[in-house]
Amino acid sequence: MKSIFLIFLSFFSLGFYAQTGVVKGKIIDKQSEKPLSGVVIELIGSENIQETSDEQGNFKILNVPTGRQNLSITLIGYESTSVSDIDVTSGKDVLITVSMIEKFNTLDEIVVSSGSNKSKPINKMAIVSTKQFSPEEVSRFSGGRSDVARLVSNFAGVSTGDDTRNDIVVRGNSPSGMLWRVEGIPVPNPNHFATLATTGGPVSALNPNLLANSDFLTSAFPAEYGNAIGGVFDLGFRKGNPDEYEYMVSVGAYPGVEVMAEGPLGKTGGSFLAAARYGFVGVTGLAGTAAQPNYHDISFNVDFGKHKIGNFSIFGIYGASNIDFLGEDIDTDDPFAAKDEDGYVTSEFTSVGVKHNLDIGDNSYLKTIIGFANSGNTYKNDRYYDYGTPEENKLRFQDNDNNENRITFSTLFNSKINKKITIRTGLLFENYNLDANVASRDRQQDNDGDGYPDLVQLISTDANYNIVQPYAQAQFRLTEKLTFNGGIHGQYFSINEEFAVEPRLAFSYAINGRNSINFGYGIHHQNVPVPILFLNEEINGIPTQTNKDLDLVQSQHFVLGYDIRIAKRWRGKIEVYYQDIDKAGVESFPSSYSSLTEGADYGFSIDKTSLVSNGKGFNQGIEFTLEKSFSDGYYCLLTTSLFESKYKGSDGIERNSPFNNGYVFNVLGGKEFKVGKARTNVFSIDTKFTTAGGRYYTPVDLDASMDAGYEIRDDANAFSQQYDPYLRLDVKFGFKINSKTKKRFHQFYIDLQNVTNHTNIFALEYNRVTNSVNQKDQIGFSPDFGYKYQF
Repeated sequence: MKSIFLIFLSFFSLGFYAQTGVVKGKIIDKQSEKPLSGVVIELIGSENIQETSDEQGNFKILNVPTGRQNLSITLIGYESTSVSDIDVTSGKDVLITVSMIEKFNTLDEIVVSSGSNKSKPINKMAIVSTKQFSPEEVSRFSGGRSDVARLVSNFAGVSTGDDTRNDIVVRGNSPSGMLWRVEGIPVPNPNHFATLATTGGPVSALNPNLLANSDFLTSAFPAEYGNAIGGVFDLGFRKGNPDEYEYMVSVGAYPGVEVMAEGPLGKTGGSFLAAARYGFVGVTGLAGTAAQPNYHDISFNVDFGKHKIGNFSIFGIYGASNIDFLGEDIDTDDPFAAKDEDGYVTSEFTSVGVKHNLDIGDNSYLKTIIGFANSGNTYKNDRYYDYGTPEENKLRFQDNDNNENRITFSTLFNSKINKKITIRTGLLFENYNLDANVASRDRQQDNDGDGYPDLVQLISTDANYNIVQPYAQAQFRLTEKLTFNGGIHGQYFSINEEFAVEPRLAFSYAINGRNSINFGYGIHHQNVPVPILFLNEEINGIPTQTNKDLDLVQSQHFVLGYDIRIAKRWRGKIEVYYQDIDKAGVESFPSSYSSLTEGADYGFSIDKTSLVSNGKGFNQGIEFTLEKSFSDGYYCLLTTSLFESKYKGSDGIERNSPFNNGYVFNVLGGKEFKVGKARTNVFSIDTKFTTAGGRYYTPVDLDASMDAGYEIRDDANAFSQQYDPYLRLDVKFGFKINSKTKKRFHQFYIDLQNVTNHTNIFALEYNRVTNSVNQKDQIGFSPDFGYKYQF
């Protein structure tokens, strides 16, 4: 005990000397995205510490005191801006990119103070329902598990599926309505233990230490985004340090062991950034299951610098995972497995790309990306029939082997015509090759007379298809206060040969320096999930894919917002929205089924064939956000969503969707305390409280299930019952230590998740062994921990 105290005291004493760090980056014009020279960057509170950007827009500020710092950024002819909440440490240079907007005219303009430079989205074409976030928030907020998907669940209009998965539910839409983009191109599900056509999983394969500030959009997307009706996660990699080599080693309960390196590459301003992680959450007992999950991932971004032929870079992610659920080792209340089954799960995810940026004149550029992505998963399930009896017999119950390859080509031309008009046009082409095979005994007949349900091939396809998406959009700064964005997006789906035209528009009006209103509208389409699209149905003894000709699901988004800058660093926002959905897949005879209810689990329905595109639904609600950016040593965020999500199957009855929680309430806050003689080390406390209405579910028909020997739901009363409200409190403690003499930094944290051990329901399911309906719960109290060393 004495030795532990001496070690802690030695770390604490590192703060007895004043420490400094480095802040550097690039200043660009927001409309043209070209570098700005002559910009004055000043450390607020220290008038003697300032620099000026060079011809390439680069700047570097030395001897910046450690801790949270703020920058003032000014340039003649441009609106002044500021960047706050810069976390300066002694172990790593801080790299930032700041965009500035040219003044509308020569009159005095409003000075924009944008908090952490995040009150405006990175994508200049996005006006409504967009939130910019930083990777630092992923590690700062309590309960985040180093997962960007769990971070956005704190935003208004968003909720995650449950504690066991990070599915993103946006304004009552299915998680399958999400679009994931990395470096400008769509990617498959970027999560470990992912399955075909899902968008979430238990552990993210995206490493937040490599991400740059990014955008999250929840409605009325700009014209460059397509094939999504729920939300858009537009992520980008940051560049490595172009001046010197830096390294990081860390360990955490959920991300696992990680090593990262970055530094300069070549003599033209290039850099590299790479990291590898190996998870060990199963060893800690925090996985939520008795089975041992294994996963690892590698991410990289290599920038070759600026040349006469443009700027080339390559980027990529690879992740792999596996887990074995052995019935003899499973607890009876395990939410993922059963005593009379053995399950074997594997998954892989790859996304790599080559990006080329070419400057065209002073105010235009052409960006081209060629990418390859692969997503594969297998699931082998063996069931013990007549379990626990002398007649016990082990048979393969389910056999899934899915592999999706896609080749992507994206080109985008951006031009700033003048300070009032910016145009952007482009094309996205995706070629998919799907090798999908799903065989199951679930709900099948015994046609071969062996006494067991037959193993039937539900999906067997080797399909090749294309999605083509051309688009054009423009931003018009009509007056000093009024900005209008308009565009059109096209989408061609080669399977049903449908071409959809989607108008998009939005405007923002600044009432004064503190208040603004905005409005957005857009039509959006998305194909029915692939596992539904390629389901087999036997017609005259021949397996036939009877869902392939389903229309693209159509959604119209309407949103009206009001923003107010309440006080310095305080911001409020209200948004009201309505989303009308039609052309969803429903059965051809009267039933409660709709494809809008799919996508919240590891699998999809296996018996929904001969569907027709007559389904409808709607989502409507109001959202509130009150946010104080980090200043004076603390921050807070309060979000509330009140919403309704309904759908109609082919029976014409309006029902709750499974995502109709009704309300979501989040409150987050944190305080940092400077400690040590020089007050350069930091002790922090962060907390998060979340409550939400329970998910709606379809009750089990117990009598029918007992007769059949498998679970049968009461579809006539689909989604008529609701789980108890969700509630969770997380508390996180952290400690940051800056080295007194060298470029080194230590960080510790412990995150007490669900600290009250509140029981949140995972599911009510039929138990084949006990012939009863059992309740399975989500993860209770779960401590997360981590340590980071930068040098």
